[in-house]
Amino acid sequence: MKFLLLILLFIFYSEKTNAACKCMCVDGEMEPICTSALDIPLPCIGICSIVPPSIPPITSPKIPPIGTTKCEMRQVKSPHSGRYEWKEVCYK
Repeated sequence: MKFLLLILLFIFYSEKTNAACKCMCVDGEMEPICTSALDIPLPCIGICSIVPPSIPPITSPKIPPIGTTKCEMRQVKSPHSGRYEWKEVCYK
C-alpha cells in the first residue's frame, strides 16, 4: 500500500514539474518555454505563423537569472492575442 502511494506521489510530482514548460512559437519556430531553469523542456512539434518584421526594444543590460547563461529579446506568440510580442527569453 505504501509503495503504491509512493508511486502515485512520484507521478503527480513529475506531471507538476513538466507542467511549467509549454511549447510556444518563438521567432517563427516552436520551442519549449519553461518558467524555471530546473524544469525539463518537452520536445515541441508544430507549425508557427510567419513573424512580422519588427525592431527589438532597447533594454538595459542585466545579469541572467541563476541557472541560465544568457537572456535575449525574442518575439513570442501570445496564446491570448495570437500576435507576436517581444519577451525576454533566457537559456541554459
